[in-house]
Amino acid sequence: MGNYLLTGVAGFIAARVAEMLIDAGHSVTGLDDMNDAYDVRLKTYRLSRLQDRPGFKFHHLDISNRDAVENFINHTAIETQGNKFDAVINLAARAGVRQSVEDPWVYLDANITGTLNLLEICRQYGIKKFILASTSSLYGANAPLPTSESTASDHPLQPYAASKKAAEVLAHSYHYLYDIDVTVFRYFTVYGPAGRPDMVMFRFTQWISEGKPVKVNGNGEQSRGFTFVDDIARGTILGLKPVGYEIINLGGHESIRINQLIEILERIIGRKAQVEFLPIHPADMLANWADVEKAKVLLGWRPEVSIEEGINRVVDWYRQEREWARLVNTD
Repeated sequence: MGNYLLTGVAGFIAARVAEMLIDAGHSVTGLDDMNDAYDVRLKTYRLSRLQDRPGFKFHHLDISNRDAVENFINHTAIETQGNKFDAVINLAARAGVRQSVEDPWVYLDANITGTLNLLEICRQYGIKKFILASTSSLYGANAPLPTSESTASDHPLQPYAASKKAAEVLAHSYHYLYDIDVTVFRYFTVYGPAGRPDMVMFRFTQWISEGKPVKVNGNGEQSRGFTFVDDIARGTILGLKPVGYEIINLGGHESIRINQLIEILERIIGRKAQVEFLPIHPADMLANWADVEKAKVLLGWRPEVSIEEGINRVVDWYRQEREWARLVNTD
């Protein structure tokens, strides 16, 4: 069984990756700084589902803090008598295109310096596998649909995407210099229970359920390729196989318009949305839709959860956790 270091473990995707790894009999050491980039109640909820599970250890740590990372790995090496990690799965990040426009510095710290610190750990301790979470935002404003990995990614529209491009390039340099096997996943729009509250699926579910105005930037005809978090987590774990250095799209296989999403949620929740159309944000992309053929060929990955089934699961989760989920800040 494997022994994995998983960063951002209280995050949306990483928490599900941790659960699946533990279910398969692996050991997971999770790192997270539990920052307040969005409502910490969601991170606390996800972490609470992991903390009592055999095979899981948690450390409160900011990966952008070089000294803290080095102290952690040195202590871990002594504690485990040199039993090193089989892979580093770096899913820690500051995410969100709009917020990165307001505070780009924190994105550079978390996404670039944090990645560098972890790559250095791999180099120093001979950890030969590294997984990096990247983003479909790299494809910019005029990407062909569906978008393949060969599409140009050197004109990012926001500091968030720029920071992820830098992380990809850093990972490639460490692959070249130190023979670290790297899988870079460019995630598209991921949704599911306990998702990020700055993403439309959580926001719209809460707003419609609670009778709040549903704020839509633009006319609602913009589209997103959605993929359920279980499919994304499963694909991420498949990325542990040796690939050399590969950038792989993951998610975004099922594209629908925002107005269509609202209609589906209205039907499942059983309540009419009060939609308010606002000016579109300049950092937003009008559409994303992934070509996932490479993930199918290299990893044998195919998404299994349909958008209809996935939305039903989100709404069911929200109803079960409504007592506190209705209070989560989604502004």
